[in-house]
Amino acid sequence: MRSSTSVSRAGSKRQAGFTLVEVMLAGFVLVVCSVGVIGMITTAIASNNRSKHDSTKTMLAEAVIEQVNSTLVGGATAVLTDCAGNNFTIATATGGAKLQGGSAHPADIPGSDIDFSQATPPTNYQMNYVITSPCAVGGLYVATYDIRWHVDQIGESAGTSSNSFLVTVGAKSKGANSNTVSSGLYFSLPVNLRVVIGRAE
Repeated sequence: MRSSTSVSRAGSKRQAGFTLVEVMLAGFVLVVCSVGVIGMITTAIASNNRSKHDSTKTMLAEAVIEQVNSTLVGGATAVLTDCAGNNFTIATATGGAKLQGGSAHPADIPGSDIDFSQATPPTNYQMNYVITSPCAVGGLYVATYDIRWHVDQIGESAGTSSNSFLVTVGAKSKGANSNTVSSGLYFSLPVNLRVVIGRAE
Protein backbone atom coordinates (compact mmCIF):
# COMPACT_ATOMS: atom_id res chain seq x y z
CA MET A 1 0.00 0.00 0.00
CA ARG A 2 2.76 2.43 0.91
CA SER A 3 4.81 1.79 -2.22
CA SER A 4 1.91 2.45 -4.66
CA THR A 5 1.07 5.76 -2.94
CA SER A 6 4.64 7.02 -3.17
CA VAL A 7 4.90 6.10 -6.86
CA SER A 8 1.63 7.94 -7.62
CA ARG A 9 2.84 11.08 -5.87
CA ALA A 10 6.18 11.00 -7.70
CA GLY A 11 4.41 10.71 -11.06
CA SER A 12 2.19 13.72 -10.36
CA LYS A 13 5.21 15.84 -9.42
CA ARG A 14 6.93 15.05 -12.73
CA GLN A 15 3.90 16.35 -14.75
CA ALA A 16 3.47 19.69 -12.91
CA GLY A 17 4.63 23.05 -14.46
CA PHE A 18 6.08 23.96 -17.93
CA THR A 19 9.38 22.91 -19.42
CA LEU A 20 11.88 25.42 -20.82
CA VAL A 21 11.16 24.20 -24.37
CA GLU A 22 7.44 24.93 -23.96
CA VAL A 23 8.15 28.45 -22.68
CA MET A 24 10.54 29.14 -25.57
CA LEU A 25 8.00 27.85 -28.09
CA ALA A 26 5.27 30.08 -26.64
CA GLY A 27 7.63 33.06 -26.75
CA PHE A 28 8.46 32.35 -30.40
CA VAL A 29 4.77 32.20 -31.35
CA LEU A 30 4.19 35.50 -29.50
CA VAL A 31 7.06 37.20 -31.38
CA VAL A 32 5.80 35.97 -34.78
CA CYS A 33 2.28 37.23 -34.04
CA SER A 34 3.64 40.59 -32.83
CA VAL A 35 5.63 41.03 -36.04
CA GLY A 36 2.49 40.33 -38.06
CA VAL A 37 0.48 42.90 -36.10
CA ILE A 38 3.24 45.52 -36.50
CA GLY A 39 3.25 44.83 -40.24
CA MET A 40 -0.50 45.37 -40.41
CA ILE A 41 -0.23 48.65 -38.48
CA THR A 42 2.56 49.87 -40.78
CA THR A 43 0.50 49.01 -43.84
CA ALA A 44 -2.52 50.84 -42.42
CA ILE A 45 -0.42 53.96 -41.74
CA ALA A 46 1.02 53.80 -45.27
CA SER A 47 -2.44 53.43 -46.80
CA ASN A 48 -3.82 56.31 -44.74
CA ASN A 49 -0.91 58.59 -45.69
CA ARG A 50 -1.23 57.66 -49.37
CA SER A 51 -4.97 58.38 -49.28
CA LYS A 52 -4.30 61.79 -47.73
CA HIS A 53 -1.82 62.65 -50.50
CA ASP A 54 -4.22 61.38 -53.18
CA SER A 55 -7.08 63.45 -51.76
CA THR A 56 -4.93 66.59 -51.68
CA LYS A 57 -3.69 66.06 -55.25
CA THR A 58 -7.24 65.49 -56.50
CA MET A 59 -8.49 68.62 -54.71
CA LEU A 60 -5.70 70.74 -56.23
CA ALA A 61 -6.30 69.33 -59.73
CA GLU A 62 -10.02 70.11 -59.40
CA ALA A 63 -9.18 73.67 -58.27
CA VAL A 64 -7.12 74.21 -61.44
CA ILE A 65 -9.94 72.80 -63.60
CA GLU A 66 -12.40 75.20 -61.96
CA GLN A 67 -10.08 78.14 -62.64
CA VAL A 68 -9.59 77.08 -66.27
CA ASN A 69 -13.34 76.64 -66.68
CA SER A 70 -14.13 80.07 -65.26
CA THR A 71 -11.50 81.67 -67.51
CA LEU A 72 -12.58 79.93 -70.71
CA VAL A 73 -16.24 80.70 -70.09
CA GLY A 74 -15.89 84.16 -68.56
CA GLY A 75 -12.70 85.34 -70.28
CA ALA A 76 -10.99 86.65 -67.12
CA THR A 77 -7.48 85.75 -65.97
CA ALA A 78 -7.34 83.15 -63.21
CA VAL A 79 -4.92 83.25 -60.28
CA LEU A 80 -4.50 80.58 -57.58
CA THR A 81 -2.74 81.32 -54.27
CA ASP A 82 -1.14 78.58 -52.15
CA CYS A 83 -0.80 78.43 -48.36
CA ALA A 84 2.61 80.15 -48.48
CA GLY A 85 1.14 83.17 -50.28
CA ASN A 86 2.58 82.34 -53.72
CA ASN A 87 0.36 83.49 -56.61
CA PHE A 88 0.13 81.34 -59.74
CA THR A 89 -1.40 82.51 -63.02
CA ILE A 90 -3.55 79.85 -64.70
CA ALA A 91 -3.01 80.05 -68.48
CA THR A 92 -5.86 78.67 -70.59
CA ALA A 93 -4.64 79.02 -74.18
CA THR A 94 -4.34 75.75 -76.09
CA GLY A 95 -1.11 73.95 -75.29
CA GLY A 96 0.61 73.63 -71.96
CA ALA A 97 2.54 70.94 -70.15
CA LYS A 98 3.73 67.96 -72.21
CA LEU A 99 1.49 64.89 -72.46
CA GLN A 100 2.86 61.35 -72.28
CA GLY A 101 3.73 59.82 -75.62
CA GLY A 102 3.32 63.10 -77.45
CA SER A 103 5.42 66.01 -78.60
CA ALA A 104 4.82 69.74 -78.39
CA HIS A 105 1.34 71.12 -79.01
CA PRO A 106 -0.43 70.87 -81.47
CA ALA A 107 1.17 67.50 -82.34
CA ASP A 108 0.41 66.06 -78.89
CA ILE A 109 -1.95 63.22 -78.09
CA PRO A 110 -5.12 64.55 -76.39
CA GLY A 111 -6.40 62.27 -73.64
CA SER A 112 -2.93 61.22 -72.46
CA ASP A 113 -1.67 61.81 -68.92
CA ILE A 114 0.66 64.67 -68.02
CA ASP A 115 4.34 63.85 -68.59
CA PHE A 116 6.10 64.85 -65.35
CA SER A 117 9.53 64.08 -66.86
CA GLN A 118 9.40 67.42 -68.72
CA ALA A 119 12.08 69.53 -67.03
CA THR A 120 10.70 72.99 -67.81
CA PRO A 121 6.95 73.17 -68.51
CA PRO A 122 5.67 76.31 -70.26
CA THR A 123 5.16 79.38 -68.09
CA ASN A 124 1.77 79.55 -66.34
CA TYR A 125 1.03 75.86 -67.04
CA GLN A 126 2.77 74.54 -63.93
CA MET A 127 2.97 75.42 -60.24
CA ASN A 128 4.64 74.11 -57.12
CA TYR A 129 1.75 74.42 -54.68
CA VAL A 130 2.87 74.61 -51.03
CA ILE A 131 0.70 73.21 -48.24
CA THR A 132 1.20 74.43 -44.67
CA SER A 133 -0.59 73.73 -41.40
CA PRO A 134 -2.53 75.88 -40.79
CA CYS A 135 -2.93 77.04 -44.39
CA ALA A 136 -1.45 80.50 -43.89
CA VAL A 137 1.82 82.34 -44.42
CA GLY A 138 4.07 81.28 -41.55
CA GLY A 139 2.30 77.96 -41.03
CA LEU A 140 4.25 74.72 -40.55
CA TYR A 141 5.43 73.40 -43.90
CA VAL A 142 3.73 70.10 -44.79
CA ALA A 143 4.29 69.31 -48.47
CA THR A 144 4.75 70.64 -52.01
CA TYR A 145 2.71 69.41 -54.98
CA ASP A 146 3.72 69.69 -58.63
CA ILE A 147 0.58 70.68 -60.59
CA ARG A 148 0.62 70.84 -64.42
CA TRP A 149 -2.12 71.24 -67.01
CA HIS A 150 -2.71 71.05 -70.75
CA VAL A 151 -5.53 72.45 -72.91
CA ASP A 152 -6.63 71.02 -76.28
CA GLN A 153 -9.34 72.41 -78.54
CA ILE A 154 -11.48 69.47 -79.58
CA GLY A 155 -11.90 69.17 -83.34
CA GLU A 156 -9.32 71.85 -84.09
CA SER A 157 -6.86 69.43 -85.73
CA ALA A 158 -9.60 68.25 -88.10
CA GLY A 159 -10.35 71.81 -89.16
CA THR A 160 -13.74 71.72 -87.43
CA SER A 161 -15.08 74.86 -85.81
CA SER A 162 -15.33 74.06 -82.10
CA ASN A 163 -15.68 75.84 -78.79
CA SER A 164 -15.05 72.71 -76.74
CA PHE A 165 -11.80 72.14 -74.89
CA LEU A 166 -10.27 69.04 -73.29
CA VAL A 167 -8.41 70.07 -70.14
CA THR A 168 -5.93 67.60 -68.62
CA VAL A 169 -4.55 68.35 -65.15
CA GLY A 170 -1.90 66.26 -63.39
CA ALA A 171 -0.72 66.51 -59.78
CA LYS A 172 1.99 64.69 -57.87
CA SER A 173 3.80 64.95 -54.55
CA LYS A 174 7.10 66.78 -54.91
CA GLY A 175 8.43 67.13 -51.37
CA ALA A 176 7.42 66.96 -47.73
CA ASN A 177 8.65 67.83 -44.27
CA SER A 178 10.96 65.02 -43.13
CA ASN A 179 9.85 65.60 -39.53
CA THR A 180 6.21 64.78 -40.17
CA VAL A 181 4.21 61.71 -41.12
CA SER A 182 3.86 63.32 -44.58
CA SER A 183 7.57 62.89 -45.17
CA GLY A 184 7.09 61.14 -48.50
CA LEU A 185 7.98 57.82 -46.88
CA TYR A 186 5.16 56.11 -48.74
CA PHE A 187 5.01 56.23 -52.54
CA SER A 188 1.97 57.87 -54.12
CA LEU A 189 1.25 57.85 -57.86
CA PRO A 190 0.39 61.07 -59.73
CA VAL A 191 -3.29 61.96 -60.18
CA ASN A 192 -4.60 62.91 -63.64
CA LEU A 193 -8.03 64.45 -64.28
CA ARG A 194 -9.60 65.22 -67.66
CA VAL A 195 -12.70 67.31 -68.34
CA VAL A 196 -14.39 68.76 -71.42
CA ILE A 197 -15.23 72.44 -71.12
CA GLY A 198 -17.54 74.25 -73.54
CA ARG A 199 -17.21 77.97 -74.22
CA ALA A 200 -20.19 79.98 -75.41
CA GLU A 201 -19.87 81.61 -78.85
